[in-house]
Amino acid sequence: MLFDGVLLGRASGSVGGITAAHNRGGQYLRQRSTPVNPNSTQQQAIRSAMSQLAAIWSDVLDDAERASWDLYAANVLLPNRLGVPVNVGGVGMFMRTNVPILTTLGGGGAVLKTAPAVFNLGEYTSPSITAISASTDQITLAFENADDWANEDDAAMLIYASRPQGPAINFFKGPYRFADTIDGDSVTPPTSPATINLPFQAEEGQKVFVRVNVIRADGRLSASFRGGKVVGV
Repeated sequence: MLFDGVLLGRASGSVGGITAAHNRGGQYLRQRSTPVNPNSTQQQAIRSAMSQLAAIWSDVLDDAERASWDLYAANVLLPNRLGVPVNVGGVGMFMRTNVPILTTLGGGGAVLKTAPAVFNLGEYTSPSITAISASTDQITLAFENADDWANEDDAAMLIYASRPQGPAINFFKGPYRFADTIDGDSVTPPTSPATINLPFQAEEGQKVFVRVNVIRADGRLSASFRGGKVVGV
């Protein structure tokens, strides 16, 4: 369990049967629950990718390549469960970049062996969920096609979606299922809005949450945009 502050200023994790967590409303405690493991196709793909990448990190990358990821991680901190910026280490950054490459970008994309030389996660304009339709099981997502990623070959916006949730739910942590990509193009950028097929059947009146990340050609993987919208007809 992680603590930050006096007694229980901020905490995350479990002790005994109690789990500390936080959401938009602040810190709270709840009874610890045992997560289920549905072993979905996507979970299997992610585990396979992580196993493959662990072997590449140990047996394929040379010292200079591993050092480049260590340097990138040291200069680009990521928030932990408490929101505190931390160095996740070179192997952590290597995994963070390459798991989406292997599991979303057409599957089996080329592993990036060298870390980005630009020390940030890549900026982009937050998209907006225009509509989610139960009749078509599609998301209409508006985005800024003047952004750098949209005008760059081998860059993409990665779209993930949740199963339908109750309409009163305002915060959804996950899990999300990969839906599709919007690919960047240096000649003809993608047209906004884009229509994305949902990975789950939509239910009118329920709420679907969407998570978006942008990956740049050099391997910078952005922070997540998250939003939700009640499903229409």
